[in-house]
Amino acid sequence: MPRVQLPAITPKQRAWNKGRIIGQKRPLRPKQVWAIRARLELANNLRDLALFNVAIDSKLRGCDLVCLKVSDLVNAGQVRERVSVVQSKTKRPVQFELTENTRDSVANWVKSPEMLRGSFMFPSRFHDHPHISTRQYGRLVRDWVAAIGLEPCGYGTHSMRRTKAAEIYRKTGNLRALQLLLGHTKIDSTVRYLGVEVEDALSIAEKIDI
Repeated sequence: MPRVQLPAITPKQRAWNKGRIIGQKRPLRPKQVWAIRARLELANNLRDLALFNVAIDSKLRGCDLVCLKVSDLVNAGQVRERVSVVQSKTKRPVQFELTENTRDSVANWVKSPEMLRGSFMFPSRFHDHPHISTRQYGRLVRDWVAAIGLEPCGYGTHSMRRTKAAEIYRKTGNLRALQLLLGHTKIDSTVRYLGVEVEDALSIAEKIDI
């Protein structure tokens, strides 16, 4: 009796996003930024405070943020007010400002014993890695938002990148400025990144009377 060849059955794999909230991560609101900042200051966590503040001001992607060197932010013992770095994704330079609060936290961090002779701004505590990884950065972000009562799955490293950009857009509506600050090659990317809707555009237009 001939054997019947049955079709191969491929075991069903668990979807990578099962149980996860996917999509664009939310930016932080100003009061949430200050809540996280206050917690880090009270804990005297110099590294995380500097990392958090630089992440908000720089609006950099996580891969560029973790690779920052001390020489990028500090010159002749003084923290720069404006910084220029080349983005790894686009290979194009992008500039950002460091506010006074951020400059103070950076200065305190680079003077700490943990940073003696360190070349990267945020060195890894593992000897085989020169700086923290984007995965470790993501875990820190989740810890920060959870500490102030937010749901970690709704936030990520792009929340840090979007936070100041969203506030600038809310106050000015200047997409061209944000395109430059975020280092986007096309303004369409900025529109999608910020989630700008027609209603937003009309609200901005209604404030302009010529």
